[in-house]
Amino acid sequence: MSIAWLPSVLRSPWPGEEHADAWQSLAGTHNCFGRGAAQAPDGLGTGPNAHLHGGRGGRGLITGSLALLADAAHMMTDAGGLALALMAIRFGERPATPQRTYGYLRAEILSALANAVVLLVLTIYILYEAYRRFVDPPEVLGWPMLLVAAVGLAVNLISMRLLSGGSSESLNVQGAYFEVLSDMLGSLGVIVAALVIMWTGWELADPIIGAGIGLFIVPRTWNLLRQATHILLEGAPPRVDVGLMERGIATIPGVVAVHDLHVWTITSGLDAMSAHVTVQDTAEGIRVLRDVRILVKERFGIDHITVQVEDEGLRGTEKATQV
Repeated sequence: MSIAWLPSVLRSPWPGEEHADAWQSLAGTHNCFGRGAAQAPDGLGTGPNAHLHGGRGGRGLITGSLALLADAAHMMTDAGGLALALMAIRFGERPATPQRTYGYLRAEILSALANAVVLLVLTIYILYEAYRRFVDPPEVLGWPMLLVAAVGLAVNLISMRLLSGGSSESLNVQGAYFEVLSDMLGSLGVIVAALVIMWTGWELADPIIGAGIGLFIVPRTWNLLRQATHILLEGAPPRVDVGLMERGIATIPGVVAVHDLHVWTITSGLDAMSAHVTVQDTAEGIRVLRDVRILVKERFGIDHITVQVEDEGLRGTEKATQV
């Protein structure tokens, strides 16, 4: 893993200078991540956050602490993920074109996928570095390690206080609150490792805590990667039972059969559905179409619906497909 960025982070501020303002900005604008938001807030403090935690990573290298470096990597990826999400929101606001009929709405999913991949690569590096330090433990500077972790803990507690009010009102703020909570637990782990090293001289505490922080990231990262991949593969939203939807449409009066039923997610909060519906009498097509739209919207919460109404003769002329 390259550390060519080290000189710049050594010039960065110590943790705590801008972190609280960034999270306060998020708490005040938590609705910006929902579909239909008019505009994402500029910056949202991600620049100061990345600079801040980059400095923490630099101190991790200076002190020789893997636990501090792992905690910094965790927090930097949080800030990076937020920056990617903001960029995706900006990009997603671009209008659709004849070549890109959905516009750039999938930019959000691509950013989530990139964030998950980066997190997994960092975790692999942290675990590899922990193994190396078990074999040949380096010297770890306990006091600087403790000082940096204590400042980070204080900042995370302030951030949690700022977010606590909105966490019960918005899932977005609630997610941010749990991110800060996990960062706070990481800082506590670094403090424990620093105290053990200072009091006992047992430097293996550092790679143990560092590996623990790395492993702590894995379940959340795997879930993010799985969700992003599922969307990119046009999988049905987990909340939608496609079989139940097909049976529901088939019970509408006048419907003979349902086929080529597809349900997928375009981007977060925007699901779509398409289907071919065979009817007994095409004169009833408008009524059937209206009933299908009502059923899919009311029972499954999908507004973006495309339905082809056809008779049995037209159904027989369609070429068989694998989808």
